[in-house]
Amino acid sequence: MKSRIEKILGDKHLSPAKFADEIGVQRSGVSHILSGRNKPSLDFIRKILIRFSDINPEWLIMGRGDMYISRSNYNEKEKKEEKYDILDIEKDNDLIEIKEKQDKKVEKVVIFYSDNTFQEFYSQEL
Repeated sequence: MKSRIEKILGDKHLSPAKFADEIGVQRSGVSHILSGRNKPSLDFIRKILIRFSDINPEWLIMGRGDMYISRSNYNEKEKKEEKYDILDIEKDNDLIEIKEKQDKKVEKVVIFYSDNTFQEFYSQEL
């Protein structure tokens, strides 16, 4: 994976320090990965994929396929993401109102709290 990260740096014309800043990690973390001292964590990989959404996750993680998501695959990804944009959420004090759009029904809502816990609500509870 080290060589694939180096390829991203070269392709995006980024120094290791700028790359660290771009993905929101410590510069020493990138240095340790590029030197081979450490292997990238799942969180590190996730940050790369969030910042550089055009990078093919399968290529980055497994070394298979093309480095970049092809334009047609990228458009398909965008269409799938649009499909899930179905909620209008309004918060009034501690009450959250969820409005369904058109013929789509809410199946599950997950709320993440700042203490890294979460709570799930399923459609029969809503």
